[in-house]
Amino acid sequence: MRRIQPFIVSHALLFLTLASIGTRILTISLAATEKEILLQFKGNITNDPYNSLRSWVPSGNPCVDFSGVFCNPDGFVDKIVLWNTSLSGQLSASLSGLSSIRVLTLFGNRFSGNIPPEYSLLQTLWKINVSSNALSGPIPGFIGDLPSIRFLDLSKNGYSGEIPFALFKNCYKTKYVSFSHNNLSGSIPGSIVNCSMLEGFDFSFNNLTGELPSGICDLSVLKYLSVGNNALSGNVIEEMSNCQSLLHLDLSINSFTGLAPLGVIELKNITYFNVSHNGFFGKIPLMQTCSETLEFIDASWNTLDGEIPTSISNCKSLKVLDLGFNRLNGSIPVNIADLGRLVAISLANNSLNGTIPAGFGSIEVLQVLDLHNLNLAGGIPADVSNCRFLRELDVSGNTLEGHIPDAIYNMSQLEILDLHGNKLNGSIPYGIGNLSKLQFLDLSQNSLSGTIPSSLANLTMLAHFNLSYNNLSGTIPVIQTIQYFGPTAFFNNPRLCGFPLTSCSLSGRSPTSGRTRVLSVSAIVAIVAATMILTGVCVVTIMNIRARRSKTEEVAVVVESTQPGSSDSNVIIGKLVLFSKSLPSKYEDWETGTKALLDKDSLIGGGSIGTVYRSSFEGGISIAVKKLETLGRIRNQDEFEQEIGRLGNIKHPNLVALQGYYWSLTMQLILSEFISNGNLYDNLHGLNYPELVTGRKPVESPTVNEVVILCEYVRRLLERGSASDCFDRRLRGFAENELIQVMKLGLICSSEVPSRRPSMSEVVQVLEAIRSSIES
Repeated sequence: MRRIQPFIVSHALLFLTLASIGTRILTISLAATEKEILLQFKGNITNDPYNSLRSWVPSGNPCVDFSGVFCNPDGFVDKIVLWNTSLSGQLSASLSGLSSIRVLTLFGNRFSGNIPPEYSLLQTLWKINVSSNALSGPIPGFIGDLPSIRFLDLSKNGYSGEIPFALFKNCYKTKYVSFSHNNLSGSIPGSIVNCSMLEGFDFSFNNLTGELPSGICDLSVLKYLSVGNNALSGNVIEEMSNCQSLLHLDLSINSFTGLAPLGVIELKNITYFNVSHNGFFGKIPLMQTCSETLEFIDASWNTLDGEIPTSISNCKSLKVLDLGFNRLNGSIPVNIADLGRLVAISLANNSLNGTIPAGFGSIEVLQVLDLHNLNLAGGIPADVSNCRFLRELDVSGNTLEGHIPDAIYNMSQLEILDLHGNKLNGSIPYGIGNLSKLQFLDLSQNSLSGTIPSSLANLTMLAHFNLSYNNLSGTIPVIQTIQYFGPTAFFNNPRLCGFPLTSCSLSGRSPTSGRTRVLSVSAIVAIVAATMILTGVCVVTIMNIRARRSKTEEVAVVVESTQPGSSDSNVIIGKLVLFSKSLPSKYEDWETGTKALLDKDSLIGGGSIGTVYRSSFEGGISIAVKKLETLGRIRNQDEFEQEIGRLGNIKHPNLVALQGYYWSLTMQLILSEFISNGNLYDNLHGLNYPELVTGRKPVESPTVNEVVILCEYVRRLLERGSASDCFDRRLRGFAENELIQVMKLGLICSSEVPSRRPSMSEVVQVLEAIRSSIES
């Protein structure tokens, strides 16, 4: 018996030792397997621009050497965190072999495809964040089978289809879900109410329809609810009244109706409230209590009515208040200026009346004050100039009177100043020129008088400028940044002259005289009408003379309009007109030559209005044929021929001669000399003397699916203050301000509206002014 007992004990010790060794061997084996899994994941990466996985090598230890990999105390992979590394490729199914992984964070990369179905084996996974990638397809329903999921973020991808109902069948531990910025459709599944621990969900920026699930606010810990920018509908007033724990509510840009859930504003912990762009109606309630944490209210673009309650001043922490584009009436509460933390306030497009309350100047951090299109009278309070951080002041579309405050120069951060459509008088303050960050200045439709201050030359960032419909006088200062906006920016100032309006000498007006005689409106109309009639008669006479001359000199210029051998002689194929006797005039010759139009090998160029081909005829004759894209531009044959007539009258040694044209209902061609010396772009870039500011083509295609239009590209850079980014490198030695002025001139010359383009004489004047300013 004594011999047996030591034997048993020794065998037990041996078994435990072997078991321990076996476990260690198994652990080492599994760790080795996990290294292989991670290397397979790396193998699926097609691009690693920042070399983020350079430490992932076969000789390394994943728990120590692999960047972004974290292990648990047992040596198994616990987390993979690779964010904002721009990795490309598809997610490797091999990760399904990581039996202990809890966190997979891959946001800010370029992974494509979808989450592999093998990831359904990752039963330990509690956090998935693959936001800001290029994943697509339906949201994987198997994620609903993962029992430990607490955090799921698939936002900012290309997911489509409906949110699976089964996704929330085992969500008892889930705290946060985000599918925002995708292409999801259908309704929000009612199964989401199973997520009893859910603290927040964000389904914004999709195409979701239907109503909010019933009982959504029964989730007692729900703090964050965001479904903005969808097509959701229904009445939410009763549902929202149960959301007692909400901190953040965003229902904006949907089709919700009924009474606005404004009672949420009084919730104890609410900080963000946005119900804008819906169909809500009703009055703003008297807020006897207001959350001490409430910072943001946006109820704009609804049909709210009634007055703004004075109790709004109880919301002491409010930073943004937007009640614009409703039907509110009454006056602006005086005590609204007591909201000392306000950064932005907009009450625009309502039926409010009265005056602008004094006191806004005491809100030191105010950046946006938007009171446009109301019924406000009185003046602009002088203390508004105390808002040193104000970036936007818009009180346009009211009946404000008095002067623009002289101390406006204090608002040195101002970017938008819109005072148009009022009854302001007096002069334009010289101090406006100190607002060097100003991008939008509109003082039109007032009763301002005096001269335009030369200090406006300091406003080099203007993207919008308008002084029209005032009583300004004198000469428009030679300031390219304001002259760039053309005559419409200065119209209807009867005593104002100079470029881009009529020259002061031509108008017979003295810039400094106050007794200049002004023609009556009827006299101006009569003179203009007589001038137009006389000009028209002259033009018609000249065109008739030229037409007769061309007919007598070139008899056989119109090729038959009906195809020879046609079974129906009444079928009109088209009209071909030739201006050169050297070209063949038989239909058969053209039938053979124009077949080249169907041959892509004959394509030699293209532009904004069509493509150009080379057509060859017997005898070695070649011409350039431009096949026009005239859809929506040329309405009929007469209009087409009028345009051709204008082209034919242009004679210049550096312009190719017009050889003829072809018209039919389905195709229009312009025939010109064929010059075998490349195109305008190539030739201009081959010369040493032209000023090509960007050195780029008018239209470029950097990639297959991308088109860059030069005018739009340059305009965006100017608006951002980054104009120098598009200068040709060969112009680095030139003055940047000079190049910017030339670039702005080029933009106005390429305006889509012909009437806004300056004449060549005006262009020369501006260029001379630019040169003079540089030389001085």
